[in-house]
Amino acid sequence: MPFPTLRPRPLVSLLLVLACSLATAQTAPHPAPVGTPAAHTPVVAPPGAPSPALAPPAPAAAAEPTTALSRDARRIYELSRDKLVQIRTLLRNANTQASIGSGFFVSNDGLIVTNFHVASQLALEPERYRAVYVTMEGQEGEAELLAFDVQRDLAVLRAKARTARAPVLHFRPAAAALAQGERIYSLGNPLDIGFAVTEGTYNGLVRRSFYPRIFFGGTLNPGMSGGPAVDDAGRVLGVNVAKRLDGEEVSFLVPAEFAQALVQRAANAQPITQPAYGEVTKQLLVHQQLLTERFLKTPFQEQRHGNYRVPVPDDALARCWGSGRDPNFPSLNLQRTKCQADSHVVAGDFNTGTVHMGYEAYDAPTLGAARFARVFSQSFGNEPFLKRGNRHQTAVECTESYVDAGSLPMRAVVCMSAYRKLPGLYDMTVLALSINQPTQGVLGRMDVQGVAFDNGMKLASHYLQAFRWEAAP
Repeated sequence: MPFPTLRPRPLVSLLLVLACSLATAQTAPHPAPVGTPAAHTPVVAPPGAPSPALAPPAPAAAAEPTTALSRDARRIYELSRDKLVQIRTLLRNANTQASIGSGFFVSNDGLIVTNFHVASQLALEPERYRAVYVTMEGQEGEAELLAFDVQRDLAVLRAKARTARAPVLHFRPAAAALAQGERIYSLGNPLDIGFAVTEGTYNGLVRRSFYPRIFFGGTLNPGMSGGPAVDDAGRVLGVNVAKRLDGEEVSFLVPAEFAQALVQRAANAQPITQPAYGEVTKQLLVHQQLLTERFLKTPFQEQRHGNYRVPVPDDALARCWGSGRDPNFPSLNLQRTKCQADSHVVAGDFNTGTVHMGYEAYDAPTLGAARFARVFSQSFGNEPFLKRGNRHQTAVECTESYVDAGSLPMRAVVCMSAYRKLPGLYDMTVLALSINQPTQGVLGRMDVQGVAFDNGMKLASHYLQAFRWEAAP
């Protein structure tokens, strides 16, 4: 892929500041947090709405669960069934179904908890979409969005014009800790074919998750997003939110305490009737500030490639994967490392808010300086960018500089792309290429999604300063 056009616009002055700051920090390469996605990074997906082609119209009557269930699961199902609802988002003009999810009543006056990714269209395009809730008996009513928590992927709706008291599920007290391996039960409407219960195990909180998530050893399917997960007494301990696509019965729940806090905020809130990009932006700015502070204060780990030292994130911040020599290129010793922070958040119909980092270390003593320079430069030039804007983001603008972070001179490129409807937020890419050896080198890349400009510059500087070269004694 061709190298992006470098347009030294507003970034120039800041990059000069960046270069200057690097030049003054030559003797103090400090550890830097790093994260990049690996080629085999497992995919996590919210169990949201299926595509229209896979989602025939829902039957009016509730379907019974089809899998073999324990007596406890059947008891939980009977205990909870009248508190569950399906959330449907409809196009106002055509009245056709745009997405589905699940939810549950938490107050007698009709407050319903679900996920933000189920209700995001109501928040961002209320002029185009409306919501209805459907009970297990097939009763349908209008719903309105009251509040949402982008960071934890939660939303609260209210059932409009409901006259009867809603039957409710109660939250399990946060102080009542669950034991690992304890049976828990998830409820929802999978694949729009009917309400169901799945049972599994509580496995504590997920390691490295930026926000607390419960590891549910059970099955979640599309359409169950926003449904409750309950304990043996039918008390809500979490909200269905995501599952791993590369595993079996590896699913995730938002802890109930965050849903409780949002319900309290929503109790007296007015319905959201105008596009809420401002509130989404506000919450994402809080997220990126937390992410930046955590990366800046957590020392990088140092990874060795010959005499090069490259920064990778601390194990508490990101998962990293490595690969060794490629047998297809016997004359080129190429090692790769990729890392990714588990910090993504839903911003409507796309994800943002995470950090990826990656390295390629080259060593080709028999290739010759000219051929090595060509291979190394091609790798640098082939790095992909958002060259054309889309409806979410502008095309990237890049600037290039030569920096010396201390013992390692490098060619550095910083590119940024602005979010069109989330002012003050950008996607940033930093490329760094060593230029000190004729047949060796390292290429580093850091991608930060949804970051404020100033914080992006701090992270770029922090990252570039963490590269080092140690000459042989």
